[in-house]
Amino acid sequence: MALFRRSTGWLCPVTSLAMQFRFDRTASLFSVLLFAVLVLLATHGAGSGWVRGFSGDVLAVMWVYCMLASVLQTRPSLLAGVAFLLGVAIELAQYLAATFGLRISNRILRIVVGATPDWWDVLAYGLGAVIVLGLATRGRFWQRRSIVATKL
Repeated sequence: MALFRRSTGWLCPVTSLAMQFRFDRTASLFSVLLFAVLVLLATHGAGSGWVRGFSGDVLAVMWVYCMLASVLQTRPSLLAGVAFLLGVAIELAQYLAATFGLRISNRILRIVVGATPDWWDVLAYGLGAVIVLGLATRGRFWQRRSIVATKL
């Protein structure tokens, strides 16, 4: 079922949710770099306090965005929203596990996923989504502005 929007008297398809599979080298490179930083934070950042906790969560959402952007072509806001919602879903799972007394037995998986729910993590996920969305749309804004300036 296609969605349609009335624009200038004609029915035009809305392609805002359209996704295409493709491989993006730049996004893939950034996802590998962010993954390396996240691994360093997880393994060597135990005494770093907020650097590991808060900025690690910010970088985690940015990493998920880059992973999705490396294989999907769609609006950056959709990818950022999916990355944010994935972080929130993990935080909700942590809350439910703590509520029902469940615990992940694998130490590495517990470090990666986390064991304690925290509302500051949701803020960090939101900040990561805003940062990556800003970086993704910044280039498009300047490109559009230069095209408009040359047409004048």
